[in-house]
Amino acid sequence: MSDKKEIYADGVGQIHFAGGMVRYDFVTLQPAEDGKAPEAQSNVRVIMPPQGFLAAFNSMQQLIDKLLEAGVLKKNEAVEEKKK
Repeated sequence: MSDKKEIYADGVGQIHFAGGMVRYDFVTLQPAEDGKAPEAQSNVRVIMPPQGFLAAFNSMQQLIDKLLEAGVLKKNEAVEEKKK
């Protein structure tokens, strides 16, 4: 088995464009004091050229379409109405 590194993230905290590159800051939710809502803490940044970002976005869109077809995800009708 190869030595692949796995990274877990609860989500993306920020996506920004700087220095000609797209930068994703991935976050994990960390427990807060005494029952307060968890806080998002940045733990990994991925930097890629715009073409790599576009390719990743297209791959994610294809996966979203497959998950919708399989019924794993459902379209948010309110968002669809705003697009019109």
